[in-house]
Amino acid sequence: MSDLNQLIAQIQQEVQREAIPIDEPIYLEAGKEPTLPILYAGNLNSKLCFFARDLGKDEIHANQPLYGAAGVLVRRGIYRAVHHQEPTPSTDLQVILENVVLTNTVPYKPPGNKAYSEAVKKRLRPFMEKFLLWHWQGDKIITLGNEAFNWFAPYAPKGELKKFFERSDRYSASTEITLQATDDTGKVERRSVTLLPLPHPSPLNQQYYAQFPKLLEERLAAIFS
Repeated sequence: MSDLNQLIAQIQQEVQREAIPIDEPIYLEAGKEPTLPILYAGNLNSKLCFFARDLGKDEIHANQPLYGAAGVLVRRGIYRAVHHQEPTPSTDLQVILENVVLTNTVPYKPPGNKAYSEAVKKRLRPFMEKFLLWHWQGDKIITLGNEAFNWFAPYAPKGELKKFFERSDRYSASTEITLQATDDTGKVERRSVTLLPLPHPSPLNQQYYAQFPKLLEERLAAIFS
């Protein structure tokens, strides 16, 4: 298994080799090195991973994914599912990191909060594959939003995830894929994981924002029951 610090260094070296768009002022404001990836937060031995699109301003300052307004909704939902009680305003939601891994399609913040191009995601995909296969040990992934779900299309038969996403029950049903990664010697590793898509919990997502807490509750109840 590759060392996690080595993987983080490899991601940074790739971005230093050929730059990608990064919202550098936000990093500098937070006292962070813009090329250093914020790869994940949480427990690598947990069975559940939350997979979102990319980082925001709050995430850069906190040095971890899913820390802003959307992240708070997710974290509160995890707290309820694990502890079977409502978090109070003084509850330290960091405790949920014992139960999950939080990560993104790209471990950087794009300028203007615009989604990274397919070319950028393709360049960094091999590193994210290694993270999910060699470092995280679980087998269930809750994707947040279309971009995060579509990232997994290469690991399913062509058109299969698109067909799944057209189903009316996509936010309650699940689908299996086979993650695949190749190490530096050419050895291929595979693992079957279950995708459990959810809409992105953004206030801009008017169609699903109000429904999100209930949809999340139902997903988590099946996992932490």
